[in-house]
Amino acid sequence: MKPKKEVNRRFFFKQAALAGASLVTAPQLLSQPFNSSLSDKFDRKPTELPTRKLGPLEVSGLGLGCMNLVSGTYNPTPSKVEMISHLHKAVERGITFFDTAEVYGPYASEALVGEALKPFRNQLTLASKFGFEIENNQRKGRNSRPESIAKVVEGSLKRLKVEAIDLYYLHRMDPNVPIEEVAGAVKKLMEAGKVLHWGLSEVSPATLRKAHAELPVAALQSEYNLAERVVENQILSTCEELGIGFVPWGPTHRAFLAGRFNEYSRFDPLDRRSQLPFFSEVGFLKNMPFLQTVRKWSEKKEITMVQFALAWLLAQKPFIVPIPGTTSPQHLKENLGALQVKFTPFELSEIRKEIESFSFHGVRLADSAFQDQ
Repeated sequence: MKPKKEVNRRFFFKQAALAGASLVTAPQLLSQPFNSSLSDKFDRKPTELPTRKLGPLEVSGLGLGCMNLVSGTYNPTPSKVEMISHLHKAVERGITFFDTAEVYGPYASEALVGEALKPFRNQLTLASKFGFEIENNQRKGRNSRPESIAKVVEGSLKRLKVEAIDLYYLHRMDPNVPIEEVAGAVKKLMEAGKVLHWGLSEVSPATLRKAHAELPVAALQSEYNLAERVVENQILSTCEELGIGFVPWGPTHRAFLAGRFNEYSRFDPLDRRSQLPFFSEVGFLKNMPFLQTVRKWSEKKEITMVQFALAWLLAQKPFIVPIPGTTSPQHLKENLGALQVKFTPFELSEIRKEIESFSFHGVRLADSAFQDQ
């Protein structure tokens, strides 16, 4: 192995979290030290980025999740100037797929993306989401009534500074509105030229089939990573059968797979992770040993842990396009390196044996795949 610099590869995450009082304690982080030579090894020109298909859409093989570019679930408030520069750097590096949502902020992420990416509009695919009731800048529950969809799309169009949204997802299923009615409402938006393609998020195979029968679905966005693999229970196979792309959110499992935390890590109550059993004291105790597998394989492939986590996702199906979120230009460069990582069939088989032999604490049950989340 090449020597590694004595610099923690997730140092910037630690600093940001401590600055925002999100991470209460983290006495010693267990991530790999960041090795700039590994990142440089995968530094490519923007025009060389490989592309993938999400239904009829052709996008860069990795997208950029834009939730973290504004204050909210995890981060302290980032600098708007720095985040605009960050989005420009993403375009320069060849990313053409950007994912946001009305509820991120709320509204702030869409506004930032719209302002920053307006000069590059014709080169990019912008995705946003609808489906939550927002009052006084607070999320108040799910709302996918057709009249609501017709109203909220106008705000998203204005904030994104576009005439049409390339990919418009139902963020979460509204149990009070049949998916056929949602599809009908989106179809009207398409006919009006306000939406070009639509998608769903965190729905069951049955709901996905119903929606696709009413109006062809371009992409499904749901949680998927080395630790959280419930979509392997008929969801991915349904996407493959119907020609629907798949967009994994949380591809590093909220930074766990980056090796950011250890068994002593605790979170501020405002941090979403503080509410999840996976990141509880018991969860860390039971789940931390899995990072030995991630570290072993990343060292064997001479890549970082994050690159291993992303590359493994990319290797599962050709229609998978992860959307890791980062506010760091260095981590952006690192993430894109995953597009060049290749696994042999034997390696994938061995990795699969190791991950399936590990029992995680705080992940979804397999049967939850058949329920809308």
